[in-house]
Amino acid sequence: MKKVVIPVAGLGTRFLPATKAIPKEMITLVDQPLIQYVVQEAVNAGFTDIILVTHSSKQAIENHFDHNFELEVSLERKNKVALMEKLKAIIPPHINIISVRQPEPLGLGHAVLCAAPVIGEEHFAVILPDVILENQSSDLKQMVDAFTYTKQSQIMVEKVPENEVDKYGIADCDGATLEFGASTPMSGIVEKPTPQDAPSNLAVTGRYVLDNDILELLKTTPKGAGNEIQLTDAIARLIEIEGVQAYCLAGESFDCGDKLGYMKASVQFALNHPELGDDFTNWLKKLTTERT
Repeated sequence: MKKVVIPVAGLGTRFLPATKAIPKEMITLVDQPLIQYVVQEAVNAGFTDIILVTHSSKQAIENHFDHNFELEVSLERKNKVALMEKLKAIIPPHINIISVRQPEPLGLGHAVLCAAPVIGEEHFAVILPDVILENQSSDLKQMVDAFTYTKQSQIMVEKVPENEVDKYGIADCDGATLEFGASTPMSGIVEKPTPQDAPSNLAVTGRYVLDNDILELLKTTPKGAGNEIQLTDAIARLIEIEGVQAYCLAGESFDCGDKLGYMKASVQFALNHPELGDDFTNWLKKLTTERT
């Protein structure tokens, strides 16, 4: 499995006015844009073809993964070796960045269909760039391994407060107890149910490893919630046909499309930063002491 779809065509309205002129995926988390974190996650999991489903206003994302000849020459002349290495690390040479356009905002399912000509007949993954995982190396790889072993699509889930289930796709696992980092069969999935109608509090967490059969199902999936083609609806049909499993997130996720989620991620990633972590930790301790 080599191809991963990353939908980046959204307008980022939850982050206005910051996203009026800057793609939300280019907002920085400490010293890297959000999109770089998810691309690195995909690379760490073994994917080599990164398919960006984009919009005409998102050229900054494509530019970020392209060479900037003038900048590179300038850094080389100034012998800025460390900065040159950081630029080279943005995207390894064996990784392909492929862009396709989503002409209309018709939902996640439609975004995946826009990538179908590039996906071809291969199985593939989908990563939502709003969701940043603290563990950048293992969860997605474990989902791929589970797919290889079971031959069933894997949907990442995590528990959320019951009063927040109407914000997510919710998985039904027939009351099974999920173990962190493990998969269990799903019997259904519902997009943004009311708390009274939710089958569980297991929210889909922006990572999918999918059998190629999902593409044919998406072609005949009618518009659902929000008058959009929902990937969740096609997954519900896939469950009936060949089975799908819920993979329980082992680490922690941050919804960086939400302002509070982004601020939480900023603190956590700053604490873990290899160069800034110690100084930031000391400052945060001092600030906390002064405010208590």
